[in-house]
Amino acid sequence: MYAITNGLVHTATERGTVEGHVLIDDGEIVAVGDVDVPAEATAIDVGGDHVTPGLIDAHSHAGISEWGEPEDRDYNEGTDSVTPHVNALDGFHPRDEELKHAFRNGVTSVSARMGSGNVIGGIICSMKTYGLTADGMLIREDGMKAAMGENPKRFHGEEQGRQPSTRPGVAATLREAFMAAEDYVDRREHARNAGEPFERDLGMENLSRVLTEGFPLRVHAHRADDIMTVFRIAEEFGIENLSIEHATEGHLIAEEFAKRDVPAVVGPSLYSGAKYELRNITFETPAILHEAGVEVAIQTDAPVVPQHHLDVCVGLAVREGFPADDALAAVTRVPAEILGIDDRVGTLEPGTDADLAVWDGVFYENGTRTRHVFVDGEHVFDRERDAVDPREEYAW
Repeated sequence: MYAITNGLVHTATERGTVEGHVLIDDGEIVAVGDVDVPAEATAIDVGGDHVTPGLIDAHSHAGISEWGEPEDRDYNEGTDSVTPHVNALDGFHPRDEELKHAFRNGVTSVSARMGSGNVIGGIICSMKTYGLTADGMLIREDGMKAAMGENPKRFHGEEQGRQPSTRPGVAATLREAFMAAEDYVDRREHARNAGEPFERDLGMENLSRVLTEGFPLRVHAHRADDIMTVFRIAEEFGIENLSIEHATEGHLIAEEFAKRDVPAVVGPSLYSGAKYELRNITFETPAILHEAGVEVAIQTDAPVVPQHHLDVCVGLAVREGFPADDALAAVTRVPAEILGIDDRVGTLEPGTDADLAVWDGVFYENGTRTRHVFVDGEHVFDRERDAVDPREEYAW
């Protein structure tokens, strides 16, 4: 049992910020606020420092895009443009250095994504950033990855001799996959009703979950026209559980997001216009979407932006108009809700996982650093205990 005492506790709930303690036992939050500290608890007096839920990155490749190891980047199964049969959990490496950098800097959960090279990339998973095995770090499968725009065009196309090579080709490929899934569901249902044998297909089983079970569809889309194509296709197939990933030009069609009640996972805005569809990239996007009433989470797309700089991305969004009062929610409660893991993480309230960070200032302000980090109630980082001279880590 641990007690984080004398903290300024940002609960990310309707309680707001309270002064007091956080009690942790058996991997969960037990109590928050003006509570008695049991004598048997290991007390950590944080002297008025800020205590927040562990940060959540709703769009990351940490764990499946090895830090500094290009040959071990397992997020694109590039043998086909439609790969709903693959699962990010099977490529998640708990020893990825990106994950260590993450939890040491307060990021305790990520949605580990398949890549955007394929029109349909596969199942993605919400994971803790600290643990021994991928299975033990898994929170839940949180969606099916899809992608629009330049990436699938470049990854496949004419050089590879396969569809898609154009934006209409990308849209057609996505439609064809969902039509095939609809037909698969019909054949499966007919076989069951008739008591006939049925040959299962892993990819179609996974994709049919989007159509019949409300399994979320998470779509990489930068340009406004690509986003509108996603909206159009989702309406055609009755897909309601949807999020737009990146949403680089989301600020141009903020009212369209709001009208459809579709959340935006925005970022990485700390990036150059490295390709044409990023020419309108700006840190004003989160603020404009938020003002329109859109649920906004801020992401790094790690390793595009290093995972441990999620707080920096929030600070830059605040500088460009995102409300400071909502900054914490954009990387805690809101991504947890979007990912469907808010019963476990994203807030500091009794019964949730004991994932939290102690900061020596406002978490997104330049100069603020983590002092302590807990994941599942384990004290995984203490700045004094775990400080390492980078000169001693120089391995050459």
